[in-house]
Amino acid sequence: MVLVAHGSRDPRAAVATEALARAVRRAHPEWLVEASYLDHAGPRPLDVLASAPAARAVLVPLLLTSAYHGRVDLPAVVRAAASLPITVTATDVLGPASPLLLSALSRRLLASAPRSGTGSHSGTSGGVALPRGGVFPGGRLDGVALPPAGSCPGGLDGVVLASAGTRDEAARATVADAAAALGRRLGLPAEVAYASGAGPAPGEAVAALRAAGARRVGMSAYFLAPGLLYDLAARTAREAGAVAVAEPLTAATELVRLVAARVESALGHPLPMAA
Repeated sequence: MVLVAHGSRDPRAAVATEALARAVRRAHPEWLVEASYLDHAGPRPLDVLASAPAARAVLVPLLLTSAYHGRVDLPAVVRAAASLPITVTATDVLGPASPLLLSALSRRLLASAPRSGTGSHSGTSGGVALPRGGVFPGGRLDGVALPPAGSCPGGLDGVVLASAGTRDEAARATVADAAAALGRRLGLPAEVAYASGAGPAPGEAVAALRAAGARRVGMSAYFLAPGLLYDLAARTAREAGAVAVAEPLTAATELVRLVAARVESALGHPLPMAA
């Protein structure tokens, strides 16, 4: 199984990808798991495939949207691998929002939220009306534990889902959908933001929620790894008054489970044991 990351000049991104690869190996010691990168850092996916001691491989794109890299770069890798003595299958990207992804986003935000605020709300928060049906239902959803009804991480009364940004309108729509889903899960008014490209910047989204009456806004990070765009999102959110800024998803337990689910869905059955 080959994890395929975007790649970055920032060395922290590769560190995060390798951490995810190690976490997947620990969860599935029967799988041969390698990390690869489309740009900047190495190795490249084709290099990993060419040296893999296996007859079949699954490529898992570490991407949250089906933008250029998912629509163009990954299919190109699969086509180029046709000349290799290995059968290659590519999975879907890790987005759009799913119960596992929303669980990871919520947990990261909870970890970043200050503990000094109130811990619950009863339908309104900071003068902002909450979306109908938005309060945590509690219990479990698709096997993922949900926080108890009425909980509000760190007393937050608004959330911004910040992403890297893309020119692809369909991909942007999936990020906006993820922001809305996160707001419903948290029972909070939510805004979407992009660190680059068109659309509101994280600081602008935080300011919009504050202008609407929110006083304790948190930034959730729709990022798999740290890097310059994440740093920009975090900085502008804090400058606009965000009281909590979540870390990227990196090797979150839910992400490990999501990678495994993508692999087995692509194959229709669990991967065979590694040699």
